[in-house]
Amino acid sequence: MESLINYFETIPSVHRSLILVGGISFFWLLEYVAPLFHFKYKKLKHAWPNIFFTLTTIIINFILAIILLKTSNWTNSNSFGILHWINLPLWASVFLGVLFLDFFGAWLAHYVQHKIKPLWMLHLIHHTDNHVDTTTANRHHPGESIIRFIFTILGVFIIGAPIGIVLLYQSLSVIFSQFNHANIRMSKKLDTILSYVIVSPDMHKVHHHLKLPYTDSNYGNIFSIWDRLLGTFLRMRNEDIIYGIDTYPDVDSNSKISKLLKLPFDNYRTMEDVKFK
Repeated sequence: MESLINYFETIPSVHRSLILVGGISFFWLLEYVAPLFHFKYKKLKHAWPNIFFTLTTIIINFILAIILLKTSNWTNSNSFGILHWINLPLWASVFLGVLFLDFFGAWLAHYVQHKIKPLWMLHLIHHTDNHVDTTTANRHHPGESIIRFIFTILGVFIIGAPIGIVLLYQSLSVIFSQFNHANIRMSKKLDTILSYVIVSPDMHKVHHHLKLPYTDSNYGNIFSIWDRLLGTFLRMRNEDIIYGIDTYPDVDSNSKISKLLKLPFDNYRTMEDVKFK
């Protein structure tokens, strides 16, 4: 465990890039082998806007990474945060660190974006993809990427997570997001068993259904415990899922990037006119 954390403390940027690209490539190929839905779409054309937003997320995270590092270093230098206040073996500190970073950086950030109107308008782009696949994982408006980063910083501060645990969490978060968005067919029994511990593909697909209350459910990314504990876990049959967002039927997977970037600030439809999710 110590060697694992030591590795992530100094993980080269090229290795982090390989995790991102390797994950997308693996699930992309798996979608050809065992698709959940047989989409009638041009896979590469669909991927382009999502890849663009993946790149903007990478750039934003790179620019703000110094804040993440300084926050983590400060908590360690001042013995501040949950992990510093309780004496745990390393494996337990790593597990709790990843668990609670998943709460702050993923579940809580996601939940708040669905409940605060201006933040929902930024997050809306993610839900306008009506052909959800592994490339959808990072379909986030640049403004949303900043919001999610702020919540991750909050988590690092409260938990007092060392940078090795933070970078381990971020790497796992990337892989799990690609996994639970992937358009892959799994044994329903296996998916159900997995969903008691982690966010499985079928579990997360419910969140992408175009109507309430399903849109406001299953916010998690790595661990399913947060949705189960906090009352936001819902089930739905795969065959009943329709991707997209019912209040924006004119915006879809293949909308121009410029249109998607302007969507949160669109003047022709005020937030009061939008059926708030």
